[in-house]
Amino acid sequence: MNEIRKEDIKQEVFDLYDDYAHNRLNRREFMQKLSVYAVGGLTIASLMSFLMPDYVNAIQIKPDDPRLQSEYISYQSLKGGGTIKALLSKPSDTKELLGGIVVVHENRGLNPYIEDVARRAALAGFISIAPDALTPLGGYPGNDDEGRTLQSKRNRDEMLEDFKAAYDYLKDHKNCNGKVGVVGFCFGGWISNMMAVQLPGLSAAVPFYGSQPTSEDVPKIKAPLLLHYAGLDTRVNEGWPAYEKALKEHGKEYKAYLYANVNHGFHNDTTPRYDKAAAELAWTRTIEFFNEKLK
Repeated sequence: MNEIRKEDIKQEVFDLYDDYAHNRLNRREFMQKLSVYAVGGLTIASLMSFLMPDYVNAIQIKPDDPRLQSEYISYQSLKGGGTIKALLSKPSDTKELLGGIVVVHENRGLNPYIEDVARRAALAGFISIAPDALTPLGGYPGNDDEGRTLQSKRNRDEMLEDFKAAYDYLKDHKNCNGKVGVVGFCFGGWISNMMAVQLPGLSAAVPFYGSQPTSEDVPKIKAPLLLHYAGLDTRVNEGWPAYEKALKEHGKEYKAYLYANVNHGFHNDTTPRYDKAAAELAWTRTIEFFNEKLK
């Protein structure tokens, strides 16, 4: 069978995957609905294989990259899940104090993609921390299906406390200059928005396709925002007009970008939802923003 090409896959397949990835469909329901698109040379098995993340070949910065010092640490989250495991990364040759970045995972725990993003942030000249909110349940289990199941068992407000505690840990770290921002993806985008609401000292927030806080929460935001949205992501984008209206009304500092014709998850380079041009542009904008706000 010929290799599946992204351009040959109907948008409805990506929409189904989005429902599956966000627990609106279980695996059996997903496969049943996917069978409609298993035509011609396509099989359900080949479609499933095509849609699932490839963590082996997509890593951009290897865990043992000599340009970085990366290690797993633990910190206390007194209001959240207790002791939380996280990946801490920083440039290996720096002597100066660095701006800090909390990197927040999607709805499946600290998988290899998010660890890779944390290393990219460190390679850009920051000290990064990427917590695993699944730590109280044993940590990221090694695959996203089980990771989503585990994360659904945790209260999202308790997980928010875990990431706020990571902010405190990083802010007080001996290698940090005291300026800390956050970048998060999907669930992590919501966390990023809520950290901006609940942490007056946060220096910058970059939600990727994250659900929005309520309009009543917007006045509490002190951090400048850089918001990335996917043009095809109708579910998350529904909340943007009200959020933008409240940001404008309350004079908040923000920039928002809508990337046309790309799916939710477009930055995640391990799945076919990835859009290289949009992902690289959004990441360049993110690092430029952090350079401006955290140094």
